[in-house]
Amino acid sequence: MTERRFTVLFVPESAYGPTNNCVGIGDVLRRRGHRVVFAAEASWKGKLTALGFEEDLVDLAPTPEGKQEAGQFWKDFVRDTAPDFRKPTIEQLATWVKPVWEELIAGVKYCEPQLRQIIERVRPDVIVEDNVVCFPALVTAGKPFVRIMSCNPLELRTDDVPPVFSGHPSADRTGWAEFREEYDRSHRALWEEFNAWVVEQGAPALPELDFIHQGGTNLYVYPEAADYERTLDPAWHRLDSSVRETDEKFELPAALRDGDGALIYFSLGSLGSADLGLMRRVIGVLAGTPHRYIVSKGPLHEEIDLPPNMWGAEFLPQTSILPRVDLVITHGGNNTTTEALHFGKPMVLLPLFWDQYDNAQRMDELGFGVRLDTYRFTDGELKGTLEWLLADNALKDRLAGVGEEIRRRDGLRKAADLIEGAAASATGR
Repeated sequence: MTERRFTVLFVPESAYGPTNNCVGIGDVLRRRGHRVVFAAEASWKGKLTALGFEEDLVDLAPTPEGKQEAGQFWKDFVRDTAPDFRKPTIEQLATWVKPVWEELIAGVKYCEPQLRQIIERVRPDVIVEDNVVCFPALVTAGKPFVRIMSCNPLELRTDDVPPVFSGHPSADRTGWAEFREEYDRSHRALWEEFNAWVVEQGAPALPELDFIHQGGTNLYVYPEAADYERTLDPAWHRLDSSVRETDEKFELPAALRDGDGALIYFSLGSLGSADLGLMRRVIGVLAGTPHRYIVSKGPLHEEIDLPPNMWGAEFLPQTSILPRVDLVITHGGNNTTTEALHFGKPMVLLPLFWDQYDNAQRMDELGFGVRLDTYRFTDGELKGTLEWLLADNALKDRLAGVGEEIRRRDGLRKAADLIEGAAASATGR
């Protein structure tokens, strides 16, 4: 920790996962006395100032009519493209993954002039981006650039680990080559066009088939106990977890306080919960079990009815809930996966898109949870998996030890230290 005071500009992706990660780290920096500014997408207006940060927001597209909920674009996108989640991951590359990159790139191009103006106004000592796509303004500003990767570390592509987005196992290379070939086929033209545009803006060329540069300092969020065995560039630093401390305290509702059975948390994330049919299917199965459930209902909360053994709301203070529960049912988003490990909780994983397949597969192959086929599991499979995990005392003890070590490493403050170090090395202060 340094006594010097810096201005830190955070540029998170407009989704709850990356934004919450930056909020957690930014809160530590703010409490250390640094000025913390968020160049978040405009739908986050007011949500970050409420936490004590400055906002200097950007539009990623022409301003829509009416008030927009935070991250609304991606909620709508997931809702409208949900049928693609039923396809094998190799088929999703052309029909879902590529369109996501196209939308991200369109946002980058639209907001590039705005970001340059923000940098001029804010005059940051260090710029921190938690996203998967390059914004040239951030790497041409002449300031230290810190990249955060709050997603499965397979996004650091090397030949000795499974291809990202595939959900393939680490111990079996069947299908790896075919998946990489399809990624190249479906994405190369888009990458070449974006890379040419990035260079036109004065930024360095992008790494081959990557849509973002590395920074002088790079952070990724994944515990050592779950990480892949390989050697990364020394500029990469692992955060075993990054669990924000800004969530409000949680009191267990009276309806669940004295009930029987285990207490289980169910969340498909702010985006996955937009798949209303899947939410209702899972809730319907869980209604027939002897356990109690806390349900993160998401953006369509008004259309989700809960049975007597459940309680839920649109938004929940997840990091305050996880220590209270016995098990987590999750989509496999990186925040929820690493937070469940942080608190030592077993998982049932129902992946939907992007790196969720990789997280689900990794937890399954390491024995920290069970990956189910999200759209084809039977009632008996889900119920049986719950009972098996809840009865596994050896796993409970193992995860308790894993969680204790993750918490000891305090990734949140390690991240703040590294960002301070990047700022200090450039300013000479």
